[in-house]
Amino acid sequence: MADTRKFAIVADIGGTNARFSRVALDTLALDKVAVYPCADFATLADALSHYQQQQGLTALKDVAIGIACPINGDEVRMTNFHWQFSIKAMQAGLGLDTLLLMNDFTAVAMSLPALADDQKIQIGGEAAKPAQPMAVLGAGTGLGVAHLVPFGQKYIPLPGEGGHVDWAPQTEQEWFIYQQLAAEHGHVSPERLLSGPGLEAIYRALAAYQKIDTPALTAGEIGQQALSASSALAVATVEQFYASLGSIAGNLALTLSTFGGVYVAGGIVPKLLPLLGRSEFRQRFDAKGRFSGFNRQIPVFIVTAEQPGLLGAAVYLKQTLAG
Repeated sequence: MADTRKFAIVADIGGTNARFSRVALDTLALDKVAVYPCADFATLADALSHYQQQQGLTALKDVAIGIACPINGDEVRMTNFHWQFSIKAMQAGLGLDTLLLMNDFTAVAMSLPALADDQKIQIGGEAAKPAQPMAVLGAGTGLGVAHLVPFGQKYIPLPGEGGHVDWAPQTEQEWFIYQQLAAEHGHVSPERLLSGPGLEAIYRALAAYQKIDTPALTAGEIGQQALSASSALAVATVEQFYASLGSIAGNLALTLSTFGGVYVAGGIVPKLLPLLGRSEFRQRFDAKGRFSGFNRQIPVFIVTAEQPGLLGAAVYLKQTLAG
């Protein structure tokens, strides 16, 4: 790799925050990490330009960005934020040699083979099998979903919008939640529950289900009260969150026989990790009728790496530049 391409810039753009880093493409080491609120900038190009100038990186001309929306051509429109742009126009406007855009969970998926043992925690299942498909999902501002398939020495990411499929209630409590959400939104997807706004929606629905008169709380407040066990309703909310997350994760395992593992990333689960063990997460992951034995073999990993999206964007960029 030419000296001029020893370093590059990678970014992970969510519905709330924009994360940037410099990466050494030979080692995938990240440094000069900066996080900005998306709302501080009119456009993504403005945010990237600000980062380059602030960090003294205007000479770097190769950029890879994971962003929270589908990438289906040149025009990009974010799902949960107002940024929209042309990739070609942004590349030309910033004078970049390479501008690689991918769905944010495509980037997270690309990080999976590069994760160190201390950047993930296994929850049940057997050992991950080499050269087998993997899946990743993560709850944050929304619910991201992707798969990753090994192909020789490379990896093929399979982006998708699995967070927007139908959510299937399985208990009386979940049927109540479903009816509440259907009245609000019509279509009820997993993202309506498995996200920051989803935690808040579960909390409101369970308050109605239990006939509790309580003020609405933010996702952060719900998490804090659940972790401190100061609110039984908050604890029940997190338990329902984990039960539904286990069901969806188990569906992904079945869809592509992911014996390489199912990985749970995103901003919410690592913060609520102490409550995962007491939940039905793994039971619901395995509870697939005649294929329960199939799923019991598949390992689940909680991704604890701070910036998997940045790492994955770097892996994808390195693979792309290598040809």
